[in-house]
Amino acid sequence: MQLDQQPADGGPRRRLRELLAELPVAWRESMISVPGAEALTLRVEKAKGPQEAFMIGTEFAHLHPDPDHSLHMVLPDAAARAAIDAGWAEQHPVARRGLIPAGSVMVYAPRNDDEAEVVASLVRASYEYACGDVQH
Repeated sequence: MQLDQQPADGGPRRRLRELLAELPVAWRESMISVPGAEALTLRVEKAKGPQEAFMIGTEFAHLHPDPDHSLHMVLPDAAARAAIDAGWAEQHPVARRGLIPAGSVMVYAPRNDDEAEVVASLVRASYEYACGDVQH
């Protein structure tokens, strides 16, 4: 859960949703997160990535509701490290304990349109990983 530095309004969240609209995913209520979290899921036949690319079922990312606005997603290990090193994410605490894939991260809530672009690129990387389009 992100404790501070959330966006001042819903604009960055709306922009992020616009940027992700072209992804062929189903938006559903998350099966693993808090009530109100919006999950990005794949059709089973599209989910060709490794098992560790998913949180549960074919859910590879989810957006936390107001007031948090952060996201959880699974990235290939190298991309997760790069996002963490760049200050965009932190490793999920359960991943630090080795209980879920190391690429499981919390990505900080975008606070403006520029940050929404960066976060959208991370979600796209998670999507590609889940589809099996990247090496892990």
